[in-house]
Amino acid sequence: MIFNKEGTTTIITQEKTTIIQFVEKLEKKYESLKNDNIIINLFSLKQISVADVNEFLRISNKHKAENHSFVIVTNKVSYEEVPDSISIVPTLQEAYDLVEMEEIERDLGF
Repeated sequence: MIFNKEGTTTIITQEKTTIIQFVEKLEKKYESLKNDNIIINLFSLKQISVADVNEFLRISNKHKAENHSFVIVTNKVSYEEVPDSISIVPTLQEAYDLVEMEEIERDLGF
């Protein structure tokens, strides 16, 4: 796992593990990340399925319930294929944009 913190956002990149192992490691490190917006960069993984993305559902819901953004970056699965409660975008720039929009919404009380 590679962690890159930029302001209140942490970008987590994983290159060489299964999604299940990645989610397990993320859950173990969650305490240190719980106050940040989280972007999960899966762009470097060759194969990702809808089932793989759904592995993040529990931690995504928990993080969003605490009023923080949780965004997955991959172009191998479309946002139309996953539950509405998972935020998924095809590029890192769109992830940054989504986090920014969600922060504005939270500031405005939406």
